[in-house]
This record gives sequence, C-alpha cells and structure tokens, in this order.
Amino acid sequence: QVQLVESGGGLVQPGGSLLLSCVASGSIFSIRSMGWYRQAPGKRREWVATITSDDSTNYDYSVKDRFTISRDNAKNTTNLQMNSLKPEDTAVYYCTITSKRALGDFWTPYWGQGTQVTVSS
Repeated sequence: QVQLVESGGGLVQPGGSLLLSCVASGSIFSIRSMGWYRQAPGKRREWVATITSDDSTNYDYSVKDRFTISRDNAKNTTNLQMNSLKPEDTAVYYCTITSKRALGDFWTPYWGQGTQVTVSS
C-alpha cells in the first residue's frame, strides 16, 4: 500500500503563513501528480492545488497567488506554502497522490488523513 503523512497544520492569525508537507511511502513505482484538497465544516471537499510529473502547477482561484505547491520527486514529497491566510482558508487539508506500484498497474489515487488548519484572530 501507499501511505501519505501530512504535517504542518495548526492555528495562525489572518495574514499569517503555514507550510504543509506530505510524505508518500510504500509501494511506489512512479507518481503522476500530487496535490491538496480541503474541507471546511458544512462544506464539500474542494480542490486546492495540483503539481504534475512535469512540475506543472494549477491552483483554485481562491488561493491563486497566495499558495504555492512544490514537489521533490526523489523524496516523494509535496509541500504547500500558504501565505496571506484568511479565515475562509480554515479547513482540514488533505494530501493526495496519483501513483502506480509497477509499470503495468493502473494509476491509483491515495489520500492522507488530513491536517487541521485554523485561521483566526
């Protein structure tokens, strides 16, 4: 199996910054993409950012120019640098990867357990 471990969540004041990290381990042959989703209380889970194998990045409009996603292919990690945080960013943030165990496998999505981010004064 593939395991994802997120870290870096916590409480921060509006305008502050947090760095979320995600480390993938287990049976990984290759990774097509890594990304982040979030879910706030009473809301559906929404996509935040994605980085692909060629280092192309995409962001939801609500976080564009404030968040930066990066990856380290050798370490199977992805980071989400969050700046200028707003109360609306409060949510549980989930790391996700799309990977395969071997060349002949299907691409398969995996999810982390989530890390809480709270933006409040």
